[in-house]
Amino acid sequence: MKQGIASIMRAAKAADKKTFENGWNKSKKFLLGRQGNDGIVFKLVVYALLISIGFVYLYPIFYMISQSLKSLQDLLDPTVLWLPKSLHLDNYIRAWHVLDFPRAFGASLLNSVLPAIAQTVSCALVGYGFARFRFPGKNVMLALILLTFIIPVQVVMIPLFLLFQQYGLLGSPLPFIVPALFAGGIKSALFILIYLQFFKTVPKALEESAQIDGAGAFKTFFRIILPISVPAIVVVFLFSLVWHWNETYTTSLYLGESMRTLPLKLQSFDLAYSQTYSSSNVGMDAVNINESIKLAGTMLIILPLLTLYLFAQRWFVEVIDKTGITGE
Repeated sequence: MKQGIASIMRAAKAADKKTFENGWNKSKKFLLGRQGNDGIVFKLVVYALLISIGFVYLYPIFYMISQSLKSLQDLLDPTVLWLPKSLHLDNYIRAWHVLDFPRAFGASLLNSVLPAIAQTVSCALVGYGFARFRFPGKNVMLALILLTFIIPVQVVMIPLFLLFQQYGLLGSPLPFIVPALFAGGIKSALFILIYLQFFKTVPKALEESAQIDGAGAFKTFFRIILPISVPAIVVVFLFSLVWHWNETYTTSLYLGESMRTLPLKLQSFDLAYSQTYSSSNVGMDAVNINESIKLAGTMLIILPLLTLYLFAQRWFVEVIDKTGITGE
């Protein structure tokens, strides 16, 4: 009788233990997932991290948009925080006139798009050469190219200025276009490295098949390699365009007063605004510049870059995943 009761108790304990283990496994699978990286806890941590990082990046943009649409009354009203009482689009109209947006936008495109195109093509050729060919001094040359990425631009600024002045290139976009044609210019070493890492992921069997069909090195590069390198091309073009667009130090040095890009216009925005509206028959509110008008001008300048990032983000993520390189 006692042995029967003991066996029943052991069976009950085993059943309770099995039920507890089953419940724990289900809870663990629900919280942590099957492999510890697909459960609800992991997802909550990832989503919280992404939302926090996204907020850090998006907060300045939302702040600029909100402030640029405020009137002077809303700007001085402490009760108006994010949503203005009315959309004051006159800030953008004034900023448009002060920046002389059409002319300055054309100058910015000329000084950024053309060098970016030249740099994208030339750096692709150099990166492909380092990725696929063997030649004496290859590692030394690559090290010297990467060294140019470390050297500050202020070190070579005066020699380059004197060189461009001697050849009569100042006052035009040529000081940016000519070096870009030969895989030089702003951040070219980084672009060569991006291409180098990307071309290493391309199977060599594609080039060997083209060589069997009688294609040479240049034909293989332009007919086989470039069409499958669209993600790298887009990212290099995007980086080059943005860095040339935002460059103000060397741009003001090489262009002088002959061409004024949008970032250069923003540097003298306050003075240009007072000169534009002080001689006009407008009220005092229009004469005095405020934060909303400044932020409206800033939004007009970064809006083309935001639009460009919006359309190029898919290729940007793809090439970062393949090369493991992050931008600045």
